[in-house]
Amino acid sequence: MSKNVKTIKELADELGTNKTRISRIINKNSIPTQKIKNKIVLEDNSVSLIRQYFKNETVSILRTELDKAHSHIEKLSNLSDQQQRLALQDKKLLEEYKAENDSLKALKMPTEGSQAEQANSQPKE
Repeated sequence: MSKNVKTIKELADELGTNKTRISRIINKNSIPTQKIKNKIVLEDNSVSLIRQYFKNETVSILRTELDKAHSHIEKLSNLSDQQQRLALQDKKLLEEYKAENDSLKALKMPTEGSQAEQANSQPKE
């Protein structure tokens, strides 16, 4: 047996978790333990296995979060593209309305020469 042993409590404190979680990991993964003076202790190789389990779990959590972030970025990118397309459509519509409005104004407003002709064509009293 190695002199470097840790109790479940010591390892739990080191990893920032609780004894119950460490015990579940030990049971789930059949990690070897020993009993010394009515305390369950873990040798170096068992401690390494549990640390590796935490690293793998952390990596898995980070991958999941990264996947969520990528998905969120993709959705935001799509929304941004949609917004840009709508802004371009709005700009085109405004230009069309402006051109139509200008042509209607041109039809409505007689030119200076035609105003004089209208005044001359009206009967004089």
